Amino acid sequence: MEVYLVRHTETVCDKGICYGQADVDIREPYLTIFEEIKKQLPSDVIVYSSPLLRCKKMAEFISNAIIFDERLMEMNFGNWELKNWDEIPTEEINPWMKNFVEVQVPNGESFQELYARILDFIQDLKVTSHSKIAIVTHAGVIRSFLCYEQQLPLQNAFSNNVHYGEVIKIQM
Repeated sequence: MEVYLVRHTETVCDKGICYGQADVDIREPYLTIFEEIKKQLPSDVIVYSSPLLRCKKMAEFISNAIIFDERLMEMNFGNWELKNWDEIPTEEINPWMKNFVEVQVPNGESFQELYARILDFIQDLKVTSHSKIAIVTHAGVIRSFLCYEQQLPLQNAFSNNVHYGEVIKIQM
């Protein structure tokens, strides 16, 4: 199965803002970028997407038939959503920075929990008859897919850079 992992374009959030499942919009203009992304995808691709607005807009540009799946949402940053990273109390962020894989964000999730969601999605995907799919999603989700595909330990997830609007093709 050909899988095209597509990261949403740049958000309206200022640099340094923690956003995960906060439903933030994307920066204009984005239609030219959407057109370039669409050119990188096969015309017969099945599109899955995170339901968050920043992915939904792109998915709807790519296809009229989208399968929205909440498991494709970004990591839940709980109490940190829409806060500046510098404003997060050190007693909360330091343990997470030392072990983001296992330490859960207050009222959110750990990277391990995000990865478990993605593994569940992958297992469901494997039983479909799709040969080409595009997944419009977020950096954390894409890093989870890449950890799975590359058999990379989760603590090394950030060794995969994932840029806004990037399309990464993998075989599953």
